[in-house]
Amino acid sequence: MTDIVRIVEDVDFSFKEPIAIECLPDVGLVGSIAAFHIIEQLDLKEVAHLESDQFPPIMVLHKGILQDPVRIYGKENLMVLTSEIPLPVNTIYQTANVLSKWFKEKNVRLELSISGIPAQDRVKIDTPKVFSVGNGSESRELLKKLGIDLMEEGFVAGFYALMLKELAKIGVPAAALLSQSFLKYPDPSAAASAILSFNKIAGTNVEVKNLLEKGDEIRMKARDLMNQTEGTMNDMQKTVEQTIPMMYR
Repeated sequence: MTDIVRIVEDVDFSFKEPIAIECLPDVGLVGSIAAFHIIEQLDLKEVAHLESDQFPPIMVLHKGILQDPVRIYGKENLMVLTSEIPLPVNTIYQTANVLSKWFKEKNVRLELSISGIPAQDRVKIDTPKVFSVGNGSESRELLKKLGIDLMEEGFVAGFYALMLKELAKIGVPAAALLSQSFLKYPDPSAAASAILSFNKIAGTNVEVKNLLEKGDEIRMKARDLMNQTEGTMNDMQKTVEQTIPMMYR
């Protein structure tokens, strides 16, 4: 079967057992906001992008340069996947499969998915908490050691759930960092909490003060992407509702 999703390497780049971060548009755009901040703070360069005939016919412009909307940035020990469009639901399974194999090929030592988890009382929460899910004993032990709360019961759904599953199949440790967030409202504060947990794991020092100070500006810029993502989340929810374990209905 012909792949409907392809990873195109833009430069000849050598990674050295990097940590990979997946930050696609989802709940509260937590991953998207975190990704752009990490990329800016660590001055990461674009190394690859994803293509598919099933992606919407959109290119983006940054400083006059035309770019694909789904891109991978990196340096020797870190790579970040981010997107300026929500992935069509019919592409997420193969995207997870292709991406997982590419991470394995690049000798990724740990994959992290950054996303949000809806909190009903979010408006009352000053500092969102971060919960985590590991795909095996190695990642769970690391999360415990670093004091990042592990989810013990429940279920996970969405692209990051597929990544945890696919990477477990091929023996790549992975974890999801899920920050308490508004569901359909861009949440820079939730992204900041997720970044602080990422710092613990990656040994980086990405500051979040500037991110918090520019919260209103970021929310304004992210409105259109949040509106697009809301439609995709609704489609995803319909799929999940048909397969959700009975004990959680």
